[in-house]
Amino acid sequence: MSPRLSHSAALILKALSLGYRFGFDVMEVTGLPSGTVYPALRRLERDALVQSQWEPEDEATASQRPARRYYEITKAGKVATLAATERYPLLAMLVPEKNA
Repeated sequence: MSPRLSHSAALILKALSLGYRFGFDVMEVTGLPSGTVYPALRRLERDALVQSQWEPEDEATASQRPARRYYEITKAGKVATLAATERYPLLAMLVPEKNA
């Protein structure tokens, strides 16, 4: 059984499932503030719905910015996203496809 997600967590998972991979990207596409997004990402990771890894320092340095933490939805996260989309039908319309 997939966990019941808050609307914010469901929105974040939906964004990740559509290819948005780091916190600022998720904030930008969902309109959620950092104080919502980052704690939710930590909870989603704790619950094994997402996993993360830091980008290599040399990539960040080459782009002249701090390293990004990239998030990826897990199989359990995909199941939870599908359940959340059924529970919140508008969710499908709130987050655009990554390269649309």
